[in-house]
Amino acid sequence: MSLFDSLVGQVAGALNAGGGNGGQAGGLMGVVTQLLTDPQHGGLQGLIQTFEQQGLGQVVASWVGTGQNLPISAEQLSAVLGSEKLQGLAQQVGLNPQELTGQLAQWLPQAVDHLTPQGQVPEAAALQPDALQGALGGLLGKFLGQG
Repeated sequence: MSLFDSLVGQVAGALNAGGGNGGQAGGLMGVVTQLLTDPQHGGLQGLIQTFEQQGLGQVVASWVGTGQNLPISAEQLSAVLGSEKLQGLAQQVGLNPQELTGQLAQWLPQAVDHLTPQGQVPEAAALQPDALQGALGGLLGKFLGQG
């Protein structure tokens, strides 16, 4: 778990360095990173399976695929992640669970899309810290540029 903690710390630290909007955005990207790499829940592959089990396989498949990303509502995302997990994640970034799911509904599809540019889910070992930081750092820049 120390590699995972290190990865989350590195990504969050790099993203928080921007200050201002970057602080909240960095915290949210840390949550996204945690969801995508959490070894207890199977990382990205486990997250995809959870979406499929909740009847949202087509939605998550669109994020992985090379076409247009289908949207997800905060309510759907809340059903997938569960209230207990959302409560813990929301505490990490200082938001209430409803605010967090609203933000994650925007960020998570794009993060998955960025990590699967060829339409293939990488093996867990392929999600190296540098690649993940690069992909999510680019995504953060895109979001901050829109603000």
